Parts: sequence; structure tokens; C-alpha cells
Amino acid sequence: MSSAKAKHEEYVSDETFAEIEGAFQEALEHARGTRTDLRTMRIALPAPPKKMNHTDIAKLRARFNYSQSVFARLLNVSTKTIQAWEQGLREPSDAALKLLAIAAKHPEVLLDS
Repeated sequence: MSSAKAKHEEYVSDETFAEIEGAFQEALEHARGTRTDLRTMRIALPAPPKKMNHTDIAKLRARFNYSQSVFARLLNVSTKTIQAWEQGLREPSDAALKLLAIAAKHPEVLLDS
């Protein structure tokens, strides 16, 4: 093993490993129904964001009357990313789709910092 690789390897302490192992054991017992003293909470998750094609993204940006660079800055992505989305060269990730959906419904949040 090279010395450069050895410098980057980190190991978990025995104490931390025992905590992680204990947590996994509790989760397993809960999943099997043998442990009922753990507090759980069920929440309804929203549906994943709808896919947006390149035209939808361009229309959304045009609705705000933003340049590609301003829109990119507000979404915290590069201008090249906006260009690629609008040209259909790339598709936004699920996280980006969620952000675009929020921007479409509540554009004011893009201006909040």
C-alpha cells in the first residue's frame, strides 16, 4: 500500500463501532417486531417532482424574465447547467427538479437568502 493511500484511510474507533452496531441491532429488532419501546413516526412523503423538459425550463425562466446567468445564480447552479437543461443536453436531477418546482410555485423564495 502506498504511503499516500495509507494517510487517507481512517478507521472507526471500537467505541464508535459498538454504538453503530447497537443502533443497527435496535433497528433490526424493531423491524422484526421484537422491540416495541422505540419511538417511531410515520410521515406521508410528497410525490417526487414532475419531470421538466427543456422547453418547460426555458418557459419558467422566461416567466421570471431572468437571463440564464441570473437564473443559474438564483438556483445555485452554473450557467452551463442552465444552458444544457434548456438545450435538452442534460436533465435536471431530482433535487434540481424539486427546486424548480418550488421556484415555479413560490418564486419569491429564490430571492430570499
